[in-house]
Amino acid sequence: MVSDPIGDYLTRIRNAQMAGHRMVEIPSSKMKKAITEILYSQGYILKYKFADDEGKGGIIKIALKYDNKTKVPVIRKMGRISRPGLRKYAKSTEIPRIINGLGICIVSTSSGVITDKKARQLNVGGELLCYVY
Repeated sequence: MVSDPIGDYLTRIRNAQMAGHRMVEIPSSKMKKAITEILYSQGYILKYKFADDEGKGGIIKIALKYDNKTKVPVIRKMGRISRPGLRKYAKSTEIPRIINGLGICIVSTSSGVITDKKARQLNVGGELLCYVY
């Protein structure tokens, strides 16, 4: 059993990129699906597919995105901010800017799981889940 499912999600993507894999399969949950949709909409992954028929909760299949010429992963760095042992919450005015706005911070709010820019726009705060750039 995994004590930090979102941390496991990020680690699986990082490990797959370091190994040069094109696809990665991750056990599914509503939170992971929302994070995957944000990564796709922001252009960090190529494609994704939710396979709910397999296993207990289903599987998320993610096609990773690499630069065409250099074969370097599009996701340079991703990390967890709020952990099970130490939750981090922020108001809309205190949400951190990742690389001065070039990266994204994924926030779990009362309006759902959204990016930091959208949270500032809606003027809502919440739990800082992770950052990606």
